[in-house]
Amino acid sequence: MSFSGMVKEELAGRFSEARHCCIAELAAMLELSSRFEEGGEHPGSLVIHTENEAVSRKCFTLTKKTFNIEPEDYHGEEHHTGKAGEYSLRISDPLQQESILTAVKARPDHDGEAGLYICDDLVFQRDCCRRAFIRGAFLAAGSISDPNKAYHFEIVCQDAARAGQLRNLMESFGISARVVIRKKSHVVYVKDGTQIVDLLAVMGANVALMDLENIRIVKEMRNSVNRIVNCETANIGKTVSAAVSQAEDIRLVAEKIGLENLPDGLAQTAQLRIRFPEASLKELGIMSEPQVGKSGVNHRLRKLSRMAEALRRTEEEKL
Repeated sequence: MSFSGMVKEELAGRFSEARHCCIAELAAMLELSSRFEEGGEHPGSLVIHTENEAVSRKCFTLTKKTFNIEPEDYHGEEHHTGKAGEYSLRISDPLQQESILTAVKARPDHDGEAGLYICDDLVFQRDCCRRAFIRGAFLAAGSISDPNKAYHFEIVCQDAARAGQLRNLMESFGISARVVIRKKSHVVYVKDGTQIVDLLAVMGANVALMDLENIRIVKEMRNSVNRIVNCETANIGKTVSAAVSQAEDIRLVAEKIGLENLPDGLAQTAQLRIRFPEASLKELGIMSEPQVGKSGVNHRLRKLSRMAEALRRTEEEKL
């Protein structure tokens, strides 16, 4: 099962004790995954459909628990889309439909292909109801990527109004969600790992939250180790490159002037660099007699380099 599927499985088993929270969660599911049938054997029926069996079971339970209504259930082969693996619930009785729509403060959205739109903010006025609404929206039309690969949370909405409504609810919990248009849909998404963790906490997916946190810790440790290794590799590369250049300068000075003709400190540092090409400045200073600090060794090597540059310029002038 995918990570997204596991999150939905966990949330599908979470039920609020308060009726107003059940209504808020069902309202989100109705808004994002229901429509009124226009033809077929049951025209005018309110149909809720999903590709997740656990979500379908929860929607059935919420409807029965909250309104004492048992929707008819059937699979996607019978549905107008003809998609196998799609689970649908149908409510045909107009009085039952009216009872549900009144409670969830929804109206038919004929501009949105006969779906529903929650037209009253009273449904998610309370903090707990906003949490339930976001949970229901994710169950109905959301997904979350495998955190081992990438951090991406999204909920697909039919239009800008629904997307804006959902984004505002997320922002009330400090979640900075964005909206992007994908084909005919408006997608509310979050790509920051920390904020996705916060969203899981808002929805009540505590097991998934811990799994995601463990993955984030491992990834951050791995990235930290890689950064340290890369930094060390770069430093070693710079040290070796500098040592090679210094050795070339010293050989030129030895050939043209002779190390024996140099001051004692300069000659000693030159000989140590030739003998220990991979040693750091600190190590060269410790091996010196008497010991010299890093800045002292660096000063001597720079002086040798300047001497080598002067010799090269003299050779070029002769040519």
